[in-house]
Amino acid sequence: MLRRGLFITFEGPEGSGKTTHSKLLCEFLHKKGFKVLHTREPGGTLISEKIRKILLDPKNKGMGVGCEMLLYMAARAQIVKEKILPSLEQRKIVICDRFTDATLAYQGYAGGIDLKVIDNIASIVTKGLKPDITFLLDIDARLGLLRAGRSKDRMERKSVLYHNKVRSGYLDIARKESGRVKVISATAKIKDVQSVIRNFTLLTMSKV
Repeated sequence: MLRRGLFITFEGPEGSGKTTHSKLLCEFLHKKGFKVLHTREPGGTLISEKIRKILLDPKNKGMGVGCEMLLYMAARAQIVKEKILPSLEQRKIVICDRFTDATLAYQGYAGGIDLKVIDNIASIVTKGLKPDITFLLDIDARLGLLRAGRSKDRMERKSVLYHNKVRSGYLDIARKESGRVKVISATAKIKDVQSVIRNFTLLTMSKV
């Protein structure tokens, strides 16, 4: 049992392997005997999953970046209230596929919304919650989109230029918050990437 809950997030451009590695870490920690909640953004609750469908539906191509940002925040507000904070209060490890950094990268750095505005809204919907560890799986935008495959959601259909800005945004966040954000090349072998993730997680847990 941890002395307190631990909040771990996975970030990265499209096709970086966030979902794969977050699930692998979850399985590893489960086998170690820890209580773990694995979830995703947007999603993770009934309301948030409905918002996810609106956000990612290619038919909604006319959605403005402001609407996009607020919908992501609305989905986040619900999962923080319903799942993340209660689990952390129970001293569980929460592993989330994307969190506030994604909004900064996609709607801020790439979409043009003022980063301070995003931070201010995020502080309200998350009640000031910040991840203990963020694994940023870095990959070239074009390669990541190729990895994502042919069936693309609304966000994946945005231009390569947009996704290059997303990547640059993520790397800037990592530079600003190097103590929290660990950058890992997503082009390495899965077992090697996962080894780095597991070792860093266990090291952090030993200090909690």
